[in-house]
Amino acid sequence: MKIGVVGLGLIGGSIFKELRLNYDVVGVSRSVTEENVSQDYSILKDCDLVFVCTPMNKTLEILERLETYVAETTIVTDVCSLKNFVSNKKYSYKFIPSHPMAGTEHSGWENSFVGLFKGAKWVITPIDGEILPEQENLEKIITDLGAQVVITSAEEHDKAVALISHLPMVIAQALCENIKENKLAQTIVATGFKDTTRLALSNTEMANDMVSLNKDNIISSFESFYQAFENILNDDYKTKAEKIKNFRKNLYD
Repeated sequence: MKIGVVGLGLIGGSIFKELRLNYDVVGVSRSVTEENVSQDYSILKDCDLVFVCTPMNKTLEILERLETYVAETTIVTDVCSLKNFVSNKKYSYKFIPSHPMAGTEHSGWENSFVGLFKGAKWVITPIDGEILPEQENLEKIITDLGAQVVITSAEEHDKAVALISHLPMVIAQALCENIKENKLAQTIVATGFKDTTRLALSNTEMANDMVSLNKDNIISSFESFYQAFENILNDDYKTKAEKIKNFRKNLYD
């Protein structure tokens, strides 16, 4: 199987670096100088599978461009953290939207590495719920990257990531904003605050795409979050905190 990767940032670069250990892999990038990497999309013409790993605001443009360069039998997937906005058009190739639930607060080829996806969930959202026969090949590559496949709809995916990714990022940003006028808080800030606000370091282009494209779900998630916040403070706090502590432990067991 020949595999192409468009966009060699943190996600695309990590896919490229890992898969080239066992597969014939080519990449498209304007900034990375590497063997089998080109700015010319024609390098993808013989690929069986192509990962589109560009920023979300460039993804639809790239998906359309690929119709000129890849065969009808080619599997194409994106790695966007939102799925609804890429699921509204049919392409000449076999398009299967997906999203690896992996990453760091860093970005770029220089921060990509082999092993990023080990143990991670990788969501696939078949368009209109139709599972193409070719999806089996995509799932094999995802498994080879060390990830576990989860299949759901684009709508449910976007609601879920608002709860576990997009809202936490905005909250982390708000926590930082909240201490801007308190010099003592800034002076004595310690590791708990550092760990809690790590997501405030997220790539700002990616963050802007997430907020602009998923704002309604983020707002809905905040409303349920505020209700949970009130419930914690209004109930027997110690009992509630112990239950949440156990719930948190079980999430990662």
